[in-house]
Amino acid sequence: MKIYITLIISAIINLSQAQNANSYFEKIRDNEAELTAFFSQMPKGGDLHHHFSGSIYAEPMLEDAIADDFYLNTSTMEVLKEKPETGNWERFSTLNKKGELYAYKQKIMEKWSAKDYNGVSYPSDKLFFESFQKFSPTIPGHFGEGLLELKNRAISENLSYIETQLSTIPADISTKDLATFNAQLRAAASNKDEKAVKKLLESLYKTFQKRDAKKFAQDFNINFVAKMHNDLKIDDDKFTMRYQNFVLRFMEPVDLFKNLVVAFISADSSDLMAGVNIVSPEDGDNSMNDYWLHMVMFKYCHSIFPDVKYTLHAGELTLGLVQPEDLTWHINDAIYVAGANRIGHGVDMAYEKNAYSLLQYMAKQQIPIEINLVSNEFILRVKENRHPISLYRDFNVPIVISTDDAGILRTNMTEQYVLLAKRYKEVSYSEIKQYVYNSINFSFIKNEKVKKELVQDLDRRFEKFEANFPLK
Repeated sequence: MKIYITLIISAIINLSQAQNANSYFEKIRDNEAELTAFFSQMPKGGDLHHHFSGSIYAEPMLEDAIADDFYLNTSTMEVLKEKPETGNWERFSTLNKKGELYAYKQKIMEKWSAKDYNGVSYPSDKLFFESFQKFSPTIPGHFGEGLLELKNRAISENLSYIETQLSTIPADISTKDLATFNAQLRAAASNKDEKAVKKLLESLYKTFQKRDAKKFAQDFNINFVAKMHNDLKIDDDKFTMRYQNFVLRFMEPVDLFKNLVVAFISADSSDLMAGVNIVSPEDGDNSMNDYWLHMVMFKYCHSIFPDVKYTLHAGELTLGLVQPEDLTWHINDAIYVAGANRIGHGVDMAYEKNAYSLLQYMAKQQIPIEINLVSNEFILRVKENRHPISLYRDFNVPIVISTDDAGILRTNMTEQYVLLAKRYKEVSYSEIKQYVYNSINFSFIKNEKVKKELVQDLDRRFEKFEANFPLK
């Protein structure tokens, strides 16, 4: 009896503390500095829409490039380990001797990230996507440093989990003799002949099996991901990390499917590999022309590996970026054709065909939307009431708040919640708290014990956080 009384008293105290936190939150709602202090200290659960390379800040990558004495293209700010035959390339050591290194550092930061972006000199979406190719050569050999940077920053802002997109697994499987499949797949896709596409994919899948797709996946899982994860002791009592494989939308169909097969095998055979994704600009030529084909590829892989979860970048489009009719079907196909477990971005939801029934379906099937406020504003110029977050909220679609590419965007998880609170006054503290729990409950963590422990950890963190109010 005493135990029950103790539990009841504890529940009453926790409810009172949550109400105090809510009262304070509403009081500071229009003050960005006070909101920043509030959300910096609030537990934030997990970041489920997270690109590894785009989340590392430019400063440490630049220091690595300088320490490794890379070549810098003094026109484009691209770096390479080996000097190409053409272009204006200088070693960092040479620039340092000339006394020019400091000036170039500033230029590099402005090309590798949104630092000092003025919104005039260069289109924001181009800067964002082009930045990856400029700094990417610095990452090999420094993956561990990057993971530790992300972990330490997460811990410092009370984030307990990251599900990052780490690699495309560039499997060294030859496809030169399979080039004719590209035209055949596209011909079948142009007629929406799913039966014909599936038959072609079956043939390709058998070929990739014979060419050791499983071997490449296992090597990646064991000798790269698991080794790095365990050697660095990434998981501990404060933090947990899992990884998504991803494929690139701009690739030719055969090569994309090759990597997708290896990605599914990888995710199916390792607890650390949480799932699969598809990335790259959604408005690119191959991205648009092959979109339905890509969705069928995911559907096919799901039929072979039914336990593998996948979240899809879908609807990261807006009016003017593509033709109006192209805004009407990407989220639909990601859900109804591919069978996505989560949707990333979903910015064009208001334009999707039968948007209301689609939202109702997402709510009924508990298919969360990964909201990336800073990213959507910078890349697509979609913010405030142009953003469909209120649509998702009105239809009770599960919402998770994410950063996308915090390094390039010069942001963090705290800023996402500050913008959420400032821009959408109808979203209450209790709802924000639910979004935090959603980020763990809708994660792709396979071990239910680990997921349960993260939820319990959130309980403790919120209890401690909410005990601060009212402020003395």
